[in-house]
Amino acid sequence: MSRFVQKYEEWMQLNIEQEENPRRRELLEKGLGHGTVEFLRTIWFPTIQHFDHLYPEWEVRDFNNGFRYVDLAYMPGGVKGGIEIQGYGPHARDLDVRRSKDLCWRHCLLALDDWIFLPIPYLSIQDEPRRCQQLVLSFIGKFTSLDTPHALTSFEAETVRFARRLLRPFTPLELADHLRITDRHARRILYKLVDLEVMSVSSGNMRYRRYRLRTE
Repeated sequence: MSRFVQKYEEWMQLNIEQEENPRRRELLEKGLGHGTVEFLRTIWFPTIQHFDHLYPEWEVRDFNNGFRYVDLAYMPGGVKGGIEIQGYGPHARDLDVRRSKDLCWRHCLLALDDWIFLPIPYLSIQDEPRRCQQLVLSFIGKFTSLDTPHALTSFEAETVRFARRLLRPFTPLELADHLRITDRHARRILYKLVDLEVMSVSSGNMRYRRYRLRTE
């Protein structure tokens, strides 16, 4: 049994055991959709390494006092982040006028209820996993600072946080501007983080040019 399967099954069982709402409990017992499981397996778990503060099939009220469900709710410290996996068929190819209006109202509901909403296309999970992993890191960064290795200096730890907030690779000069240090000092910091396997080189051969947070 892989580590993901073990942690996933423990997480799902814990959510089922703790849920007193019969509607959500029934959904959880049926199991999560294929797209959601693939997102957790290939994007979330390799990047975050745990399921803390993450709740599947989270129930929210709509304007008509009915119920809707967010694929994954991320709620550390009372803040609210919603992740939904959007398949090509129901969300694009087969989208009719009624469904389009309903999706817009759904997004309005979440926004007015102070949710930060993150829709993830299923095709991107398949075709652009690294990009999705960077997106998840930036999403997490909206709510909390992920732990950084204790051995890092203050500049190195801030470099990691800086990388988590970006959705793209960055240059040593960008880091130098952020930290208000010289370009040479920024390069030394990045070289060390690459050696520690915290950062990776995104482009450049003879002279490294762009860096990003290591996600695997």
